[in-house]
Amino acid sequence: MAKKEFLTYKGYPLVRSDKTIYYGNSYDPFIIMIQIATTKKVGEMEIADKVLVQLLNTDPDVRPRDRIVKKSEKKGLYAAMDIATIWLERANSRKAQ
Repeated sequence: MAKKEFLTYKGYPLVRSDKTIYYGNSYDPFIIMIQIATTKKVGEMEIADKVLVQLLNTDPDVRPRDRIVKKSEKKGLYAAMDIATIWLERANSRKAQ
């Protein structure tokens, strides 16, 4: 079986399922979940408009409702990925210390 490579952004893997994007390594203490809430049509393309960003704790012993550490709503996917990268790097570097 061939090993599949993930698409990456700034060194972290991206996995998309419909309108949800998971950003980060699942074996790290934290990952990001990005949900595209609304889209708009620009020319012939649909682009993300309202995007929800959540920093999630990956510890299986944490209760599901306590897994959301931070959340924010951003306008556009670029702004969402920008804050997601900052949160991910800070959270995982703190946990590593």
